[in-house]
Amino acid sequence: MVKLSVVVPFFNVQTYAPDTLTSLRANAREDFEFLLVDDCSSDGTPEILERAVRDVPGAVLLRHERNEGLATARNTGLDAARGEYVTFLDGDDWLAHGYYGRLVAAMDRLGCDFLRTDHVSVSGRKRTVRQAPVARRDEVLDPREAILPAHRTTSVDYPYAWAGIYHRRLKERGLLHFPHGLRTAEDRPWIWKLHREAESFAAIGELGVFYRRGVTTSLTQIGDVRQLDFIRAFDQVIEETAKDPAADRLLPKAVRTYCALISHHIGGIGRFEPEVAGQLKAMSAGALRRMPQGVLDEALAAMGGDRAAMLRKLRKQRPAPPPAAPDPTPVSVSRTVAHGTPEVAA
Repeated sequence: MVKLSVVVPFFNVQTYAPDTLTSLRANAREDFEFLLVDDCSSDGTPEILERAVRDVPGAVLLRHERNEGLATARNTGLDAARGEYVTFLDGDDWLAHGYYGRLVAAMDRLGCDFLRTDHVSVSGRKRTVRQAPVARRDEVLDPREAILPAHRTTSVDYPYAWAGIYHRRLKERGLLHFPHGLRTAEDRPWIWKLHREAESFAAIGELGVFYRRGVTTSLTQIGDVRQLDFIRAFDQVIEETAKDPAADRLLPKAVRTYCALISHHIGGIGRFEPEVAGQLKAMSAGALRRMPQGVLDEALAAMGGDRAAMLRKLRKQRPAPPPAAPDPTPVSVSRTVAHGTPEVAA
């Protein structure tokens, strides 16, 4: 039986993929599988991944015939995952030796739905430990309670899918898949849904993921229209949280976080292409008007200062309609396993 499935999307990361794959090889076990998803790369990444199927024990190569974005690439890997546990890694990050074995041992010991872990943020030669914002460690907790309080950083503000490990039963309940087609902020609706609907979780101090910051191909570094997917992502958070039986308690946190994200993007509007900057303002105005207005007024009052004044002014501007969902047509996927031939599936 497969104990752990690791979903690793790749898109045009030929510079970094060899380090990622070397670290996977250093974490290989007979009961681990590594699902390498090539999201239609146009550089040397496909050739690197073809070699990895031969060199990395447990590697399976899945190929998209068109570029779909990180969320859909992760879903492709999830659909193929056979493990009792599932985790994620991005194709430009890497792992400490033996990290996944320690993560699985912690999951076996605690027996909860999912674990959250710390990680190492890497910017050039600088390395900084980033801790999951959960004070109680090695203790099984209620995920819903970890959403609050509204005015502090909590577990839903630490959305990194690769900073943890997840039991297969969450996949079977539909809690591990990402919103199709999102190219940024795909982990925001995901982490909120996980904390609202899972039954148990824990945080541990295990360090093992090295997360590259400032990668030039990362969407966080590119000011184009794909960055605006954060609006569709957080619209989903608001819509789903509003239906929760505890919406009165949870919506203030969701609205405050959404406001903080809008403020962050408007504050960095100079990095966007002019046309996209205009779309950002109009779509942000529409988002502010779609939020529950009483909750928004309370959030802006608590926020205060220049940020609140900017958001109030923005709310009065002419809004854009909600962003359209992407084409739901399934992407064609081919699959290659070690020493095997490709199989194509719709």
